[in-house]
Amino acid sequence: MEEQKLMSQKKPSFPINETLSNYLKTYNRETKIPVFYDDLMRFSGSVAVFDKNDEDTLWVRCYYPDFERDAIDESLKKVYTILHSDGKTGNLDFLNIDAIDFCTFGNSKPFRIKIRNILNDNFTYFYVKKADASRIYGLDFEHILSPHRINFLVYKDTLIEEHISGIPGDVFIKEFLEDCDHLEKTQIAKQFVKFNERCILRLLGDMRSYNYVVIPTHDFDHVDYKIRAIDFDQQCYEGKLNVYRPHFFKENYTMVKLVEKHLEESSILQYKKEERSQVAKRLITSEKRFRMLIRSMIKDHVSTKDNVKQLRNELVAYTRDIKFKRAKTMGHILKTALEFVKRNYQEYDEVF
Repeated sequence: MEEQKLMSQKKPSFPINETLSNYLKTYNRETKIPVFYDDLMRFSGSVAVFDKNDEDTLWVRCYYPDFERDAIDESLKKVYTILHSDGKTGNLDFLNIDAIDFCTFGNSKPFRIKIRNILNDNFTYFYVKKADASRIYGLDFEHILSPHRINFLVYKDTLIEEHISGIPGDVFIKEFLEDCDHLEKTQIAKQFVKFNERCILRLLGDMRSYNYVVIPTHDFDHVDYKIRAIDFDQQCYEGKLNVYRPHFFKENYTMVKLVEKHLEESSILQYKKEERSQVAKRLITSEKRFRMLIRSMIKDHVSTKDNVKQLRNELVAYTRDIKFKRAKTMGHILKTALEFVKRNYQEYDEVF
């Protein structure tokens, strides 16, 4: 399948409306911060960043005039403490901003901040991006509906995201997958099935291999693998249903073949059912929060009318649920989809 036929050329950014802003305040996502995205755009020069194989990463390292760099560094250290701690400034002297990198690829054009504790050289990253309503919906739905918690802050037109650790999917496929044994490949195949199902249930699109990470965790007798999304830009924007199904992207072809080789059809159906049940349980336990967020999205416009119409029609054909026909916005479509999942789970549970 040709990529340009599956994805739109560029998704626009959508402003944060009052209802979404109120939601963010209610759940402590909206917090005053001392630096904005536009402040970081004032860099005076940059150099390309290359990986260990001397390949261009599409990131550039930014340089700022001396009279601005000190103030920017101080502000970024404060942002880090707000994101990960109590926001107090007592430990700022032990933090150092090692690098400010700017990504020239993709919609969000993020800044990646490398921050290091000078006492022990431990370091981590966080990201500064332009606030986009659809991305914010994607982030919080990830927090509610996935097995992973996610930390981010919003203030006016600036979004601060924590770094999600893991091996980028494209790197894992290229450099690590071949060395995995049979049991590990079977486990990775299982996780891809569950990840694929979770994406379509919550309508998170564009999960090409570089938009998710593979996370290996060493247990006492084996290595456990999880797959986790890291890019939430395509939450409920595209009209084509297959955009929300990772196995339709050519970058995931290796993963699809892995599933075909290592899993029986009955196992695939079992793992899909498991994931649908887990999503339904999370909906039930987070009902109040989900209801407030989805109400905001129903009132919001985070896609085009043509995309809404196309996705609505494709979901009617896919699920045979005529309730999708009444959906007027992407938020309404997502609410209908998740109610479909929840209803089927509860009806099955009532049988027993």
